[in-house]
Parts: sequence; structure tokens; C-alpha cells
Amino acid sequence: MHHATPSPSSDTPRIAALIVAAGKGLRAGGNVPKQFAEFSGKPLLRHSVEAFAARDAEPRIFVVVGDGQQALAQAALAGIEGVVFVTGGAERSDSVRLGLLALAASGDVDRVFIHDAARPVLPADVLDRLNAALDSAPGAVPVLPVVDSIARGADGVIEAAVERANLWRIQTPQAFHFDAILAAHLAWSPTKVATDDSQVARAHGLAVALVEGDEALAKITFAEDFSVSHAPAPMPAPLMVRTGMGYDVHRLVSGEELWLGGIRIEHDKGLSGHSDADVALHAITDALLGAMALGDIGEHFPPSDPQWRGADSAQFLAHAASLVRAKGGQIANIDLTIICEEPKIGPHKASIQQRIAKILALHPDRVGVKATTTERLGFTGRGEGIAAQAVASVMVTG
Repeated sequence: MHHATPSPSSDTPRIAALIVAAGKGLRAGGNVPKQFAEFSGKPLLRHSVEAFAARDAEPRIFVVVGDGQQALAQAALAGIEGVVFVTGGAERSDSVRLGLLALAASGDVDRVFIHDAARPVLPADVLDRLNAALDSAPGAVPVLPVVDSIARGADGVIEAAVERANLWRIQTPQAFHFDAILAAHLAWSPTKVATDDSQVARAHGLAVALVEGDEALAKITFAEDFSVSHAPAPMPAPLMVRTGMGYDVHRLVSGEELWLGGIRIEHDKGLSGHSDADVALHAITDALLGAMALGDIGEHFPPSDPQWRGADSAQFLAHAASLVRAKGGQIANIDLTIICEEPKIGPHKASIQQRIAKILALHPDRVGVKATTTERLGFTGRGEGIAAQAVASVMVTG
């Protein structure tokens, strides 16, 4: 059973980050607002901006700063591409609204992560959980359970115990469908003070999903939080690169469709194999599995298993990518070479690049696609089959 080319409606959502850094940071002391003070070797604001920038080849990061703070912010973020500065307002909700309006004016945003600059550590798995939650809800926030006993009191004495079963500590970043949270902030009363964006969203009737947060997202509030001994969590370990290689060959036969790089190519022959025999996607799948020492494609999708007969190889590649991310890896880039005499790959390279990028949720400029021949030598030169080789680079914490 063969498959159809996917609809463009499944495009990866376009994500932007809105980082609120407009506060005065009075409780932290020092000569500058806390978001610009040094924390673990760099300005506090720079930590979260770098974390967002590392997740996208073309990051969209808007940073809201206080009036007169732009020079401090530019110095703190020097050398980071894709950052736009916006002047904030009197209250946090004012700053977020102004940031969202600036993002709207720039266009091309589907989802936005709204984050406080005072939370420097951004675990990748929390960001992944938030983004996944937006597939079924207009908003999502990271939370942690309340583990201590809770009581209400006044004048120095306890008045009543509070049931903690359904109480949560709310963190940032908070993620939303862009149009929904913009509408919510535009409808929010300027006379009311919002402590976070989920409050604004819920007041507008938006459902906000809860996802598991992380203690590492703790907020820097007081001067002692800047000391190493009182840091909320260790900073992320340095990244290292792991490289995997993949190679695959399939025979060309009459009566089969030709699927290559996730797209169907018109040709008088197709590749023969148990699945759709897409050598390009098989090679990349093996490269990703190899980078993380996870075996090979045959171990995960045995040719002897009838459920994979005629299967779309895109699901093999997507599964390999999910295993990489489950082990804390981030795919840096893919380099693919297709080896054949016919058909000519040149006219299809851009489509193959776009399709692979979509399967892997990467920007297309992280996917290299090349083609070559063997000068009529060997089985590819005789037109008996097509080969493909791939290299994958994966970033993991060392």
C-alpha cells in the first residue's frame, strides 16, 4: 500500500518567544535591574534568550524592556541574532500587551512563548511539553505541585488549613496560540493587575492546560539568589556533538511507485522493498539512530513484520527523531546524498529538502540534499538501483 503526498496544512507552527525584562528588580539590589546583572558568568537575561535562540535556525525573539533600558539590554544580548526590543509599560500586563502588538505587526506567528527574564534556566523538555499541549488547547503553563502544608492566617495566627490537592505553583514560559492571547490581552481591563498571562487568558474564556514544570525554572528574586550557593539549579551542561552515518540501497523494478526523500517522483520504475523502500529516508533514519547508539532501522522496524509492508518511511524517520529527543538530543543538521543515474534529482531537491525538514521539525536550511552519479559504474550506474547515504549531527548535553 502506497501513500499520498502530505497536505501543506500540516506545516510546523511558527513560534516566537516574548521575554519580559521591563522590571526594575528592586528586591535584588545592585546597581542595575536584576535582569541585566551577572548570573553564572553572563547577564541574567541572556540565559533565557540564548535558550530560545538555540531551538530555531531563524529565531523570533522579542524582548520587552523598560523605558531607558534598551542600551543595557543590547549590551546584555550582544551577538545574538533575531532579537527585537520593545519598550514596555507600567505593569507587566501592559508590557506583554505591547510586546504582543509588536509581534503582530511583524506578522507570521502562530504560537508564542511568554517568559520572565528572571527565570534563567529553560529545560528543553518543558518547552517540548508546552508546545505539544498547544496541539489541543489554546494555552498551556508549566506547574509544580504544592508539597508543603498550606494555611490561611492573619495577625500572626492560623485561621484555617487550605486543601493543597488541586493547588499548583505556576511557572513560565507560558505558551499560547498567538491570536488567542493577543485578543485576551486587548480585552483585559487596564485597571486590573495580572500576575501572569494564564490569568488574562482564562478571563477571556480560554482553556489553559497544565504541563509538568521543573524546579530549574525557579525565579531569581533576591540578591542572595545570585550567589552560586543559592542558585536555583545548576546551569545546563555544555553541549557536545554526536554524529551518525546511514547508508541504504534498494533495487529499481517495474510496476512500483518511486518514493524518494518522502516525495513521489514520476519514473518508469520504482524501488522495491518491504516498506515503500525510500532509501533517502532510510539512510537518514539510520544516521539518527547511529548518532544516539540506538541500533538500526531493521531492529526498530523488522522487514519480517507484516505491519510495515508498503509503509510510509516518514513514520520511521519521525520515530527516530522522537527517540533522539527522548534522550535529550537536538538534531543540529542532516546531510543527505542520493546516488543514481536516473531519475534526475535536481528538479526535486527543494521538495525533498522541505519534506525532510517537515518530518523532523527542522528549518529547511538544516537539511542538505545532494545528488551524484557513479559515472555509469556499478549497480547504480547500470540503473539497477538507487543508493543513499546520510550524516546526522545531534547536540546533547555532555
